[in-house]
Amino acid sequence: MTIREIVEYPSPILAQVSATVENFDKELKELVSDMIATMYAAPGIGLAAIQIGIPKSVIVFDCSEEGNSPQSLINPKIIKAEGEVNSEEGCLSIPGYRETIKRSERVLVSGFDLEGKPVEISADGLLSRCLQHEIDHTKGKLIIDRFSRIKKDMFIKWFQKKNT
Repeated sequence: MTIREIVEYPSPILAQVSATVENFDKELKELVSDMIATMYAAPGIGLAAIQIGIPKSVIVFDCSEEGNSPQSLINPKIIKAEGEVNSEEGCLSIPGYRETIKRSERVLVSGFDLEGKPVEISADGLLSRCLQHEIDHTKGKLIIDRFSRIKKDMFIKWFQKKNT
């Protein structure tokens, strides 16, 4: 397990759409292992491969209370979403910034495990939010892409001030 550097906003790689994973091989298992180590070291509850500069549709997450139950999902897709809920979110690629984001309350997500077997996850609460956030990353979207114009302007001012 290697802890990788997390790519931060405004890097253009974060806007890339991730490629579908075709090979469920040793390289994929090593990538997931590195992603889990990186997520825990950050510390965070989710990480997409694009956030470490790898444009592959791979996410890892751990929303357990103990923080010791990492999971991965390859080529994740939301196949059903219900309800709406507003809650505060942060992003490892935008350290130090949190904002209230509207997301679906419940989701059904499909994808594959590390062996290439189909998986479905039904989620609500924090897990639902985490899965939606990480799947957004695979589509080249950040939380700021969900902001209203006013919130986006406020973010830009915050970002400029932070980096002066």
